[in-house]
Amino acid sequence: MKRILIVDDEVNIGLLLSKFLSRNGFEVKTATSGATALEILSAETFNLVLCDFRLEDTDGREILKKIKLNYPRTGVIIITGYSDIKLAVELIKMGAYDYITKPLYPDEILNTINKAIETQQALNEEMDKPKSASDAPKNREVRKPDFEQDDYVVGQSTAAKELIRQIDLVAPTNYSVILIGESGTGKESVAKSIHAKSPRRDKPFVAMDCGSLTKELAGSEFFGHEKGSFTGALYTKIGHFEMANGGTLFLDEVGNLSYEIQAALLRTVQERKVKRIGSTKEIDLDVRIIVATNENLIDAITKGKFREDLYHRFNEFGIYMPPLRERGKDIIIFAEYFLNSANRELKRDVKGFSAEVEECFLTYPWPGNVRELKNVLRRAVLLSEGDYVQIKALPLEISTYAKVSAFENAIEQNASAAPSKEKKLDLKNAALEAEYETILKVLKEVNFNKTKAAQILNIDRKTLYNKMKAINLG
Repeated sequence: MKRILIVDDEVNIGLLLSKFLSRNGFEVKTATSGATALEILSAETFNLVLCDFRLEDTDGREILKKIKLNYPRTGVIIITGYSDIKLAVELIKMGAYDYITKPLYPDEILNTINKAIETQQALNEEMDKPKSASDAPKNREVRKPDFEQDDYVVGQSTAAKELIRQIDLVAPTNYSVILIGESGTGKESVAKSIHAKSPRRDKPFVAMDCGSLTKELAGSEFFGHEKGSFTGALYTKIGHFEMANGGTLFLDEVGNLSYEIQAALLRTVQERKVKRIGSTKEIDLDVRIIVATNENLIDAITKGKFREDLYHRFNEFGIYMPPLRERGKDIIIFAEYFLNSANRELKRDVKGFSAEVEECFLTYPWPGNVRELKNVLRRAVLLSEGDYVQIKALPLEISTYAKVSAFENAIEQNASAAPSKEKKLDLKNAALEAEYETILKVLKEVNFNKTKAAQILNIDRKTLYNKMKAINLG
């Protein structure tokens, strides 16, 4: 029997939920405070915790942190009021399965609980799988991805499955969506996926890069203009809102918009009407808005750079885009997809990757995320001479990073293997070790750009190469 712990300081709600879930086959316990809930969790095992966000002694954020730290096999669903939705989205990023808003509806609760327990069971099975130091065979050929949407590939990691779950959840609605994540994580591809799974799929999907807009051009790009409405307006222009009418408008890097344009956007979003510059005619709008940002808009609001009212209009549903480095072996799935794509583009037939290359892919932190990986694979396919991508076809910063990691591990192993009393007080060795550590530190800071590293270290490139070669990093 599945076990659920209900945490709510409103006793009546706890009792009602307990009776309802018991009638549906669950074993239920209740707690009226965070402290009591943690005591119960320390003594008993539960499949799921159903926790109200606002408790007298704590809040859902703190409870979630402690559950994920101490009881990672237990799923968490947050109960929240409508005004706390943005907080609930934050909690999902921290590991909660989902949130339920008040008032509570029995069918919604039961459906969400069943899905949460099913997902948590799958995660627990994944945690139980034995880990191998190297799962990749030598010269493994690539396989065809299960699904592709431009540069967006569905992976098999927990992060990928959660991302797809949220896309499927929000796509059929008319909610405005905000995609939050680092540059290059595939935000536009996810926006296209949401559009493709929505009732608007047969209508236009219009993408707009807000980062490239000047104040002067922004109004015309968003709202359009009539011929002769200002100097240089030689023809009538349809704005992006009008182009996307009936469909979806995707605004990338929305945090770069000026405060004045934000005010104009707010009016358009609120009134669902647009008026071209120089026109008196208002056009009715039926547009779904998806925005993307790699900035912390909450910080921008605090600093007066972004309008809070506009943020809430956009943030009816938030999706966190995990960076590539957090997606585990999905990196290889993406790499396979881009290898196939590069083969088609360059008319090559590279079959796969060497085991050494796969290890580099899984070790490297990918600061440019999916976009960087795509460029690396296009270059590697062009440079590859045989059937498999070899280490020499990768950029130096990637192959060098893998060597640095191996070198650091060797240093740590040697340090732990030798008792401190047996270490020789050798000034020359101490100086060399300090020099190597400095070189490694600087290389990491500049993402293994040799020219920048040489400048910071105040040596020429040849000297840097020689020093790197001495520690097998050349």
